[in-house]
Amino acid sequence: MVLLTGGAGYIGSHTAVELINAGYDVVIADDLSNSEESVMERIGRITGKTPAFRRIDVADGAALEALFGEFEIDSVVHFAGFKAVGESVAQPIKYYRNNLDTTLTLLETMKRFGCRRVVFSSSATVYGEDNPSPYVEEMPEGRCTNPYGWTKFMVERIMTDAASADPEMSVVLLRYFNPLGAHESGLIGEKPNGIPNNLMPYITQVAAGIREKLSVFGNDYDTVDGTGVRDYIHVVDLAKGHVKALEYAEKNTGTEIFNLGTGRGTSVLEIVDAFERVNGVKIPYEFAPRRAGDIASFYADPSKAERVLGWRAEKTIDDMCRDSWRWQKGC
Repeated sequence: MVLLTGGAGYIGSHTAVELINAGYDVVIADDLSNSEESVMERIGRITGKTPAFRRIDVADGAALEALFGEFEIDSVVHFAGFKAVGESVAQPIKYYRNNLDTTLTLLETMKRFGCRRVVFSSSATVYGEDNPSPYVEEMPEGRCTNPYGWTKFMVERIMTDAASADPEMSVVLLRYFNPLGAHESGLIGEKPNGIPNNLMPYITQVAAGIREKLSVFGNDYDTVDGTGVRDYIHVVDLAKGHVKALEYAEKNTGTEIFNLGTGRGTSVLEIVDAFERVNGVKIPYEFAPRRAGDIASFYADPSKAERVLGWRAEKTIDDMCRDSWRWQKGC
């Protein structure tokens, strides 16, 4: 059985769908701080099989130990953690405490129960601001621009050291770029609590009339139109990358790192234009000051994932915009 920590969230729920479709049994552990339990039923409607669910804080050692005692868990995909860049700058202690505690508690519990396979939800932010795009896995890490990125860097280090100390352990570090989109069924997608921190849910809420207009943070970057450029990847493609990573972990030991991205950069305004074109909805926006911790441009070199895992992103920006709007209209 595969445990998904934080699996009720945006990326975790889509990964649950792809794992179930691939034949895996799944249990989700989530404290629902940024998700809803109703996603379990939605996953069940998509796949025909509702995953087991336990509402726990993964940093709670007793609760996590009880879960491992209840289920025969042989692999973990670790999503649990706070993820907003701006919030991490404003509340760094909150991020270091939560993101490191959940990881340390998880690894301690895994060791006690002889579970030696873990896929970690990392981030391209570990590359920092000194490396040029496209980012490749061999580049030096560190020089992160925000506490969120530093927590990902630290967790990568912790997991790498744990694997070095245990020759039977398998760690796969997946460095995400920028997930967008939703499941094509419209049943699951990104639904943040409060004001969205990410671009697409803010756009869809503007389109739905929930928000008045989009704030575009920075229009003076050295990019195609002055707005930030990112490597946007459809969340379903990203989820399928986790299935491939888990299959790799089942056959190999040690630590391996993979970028999950498209290899192409798209600006904020290009996303807005695509959304308007694909969905026929106007998105009013205004420019705002740059956010602390943001950098102008980054995108992946995803060739290693294709070469080693047999994975590559297949969906387009248009798919991301269309699926995101379908989800927003139905949620």
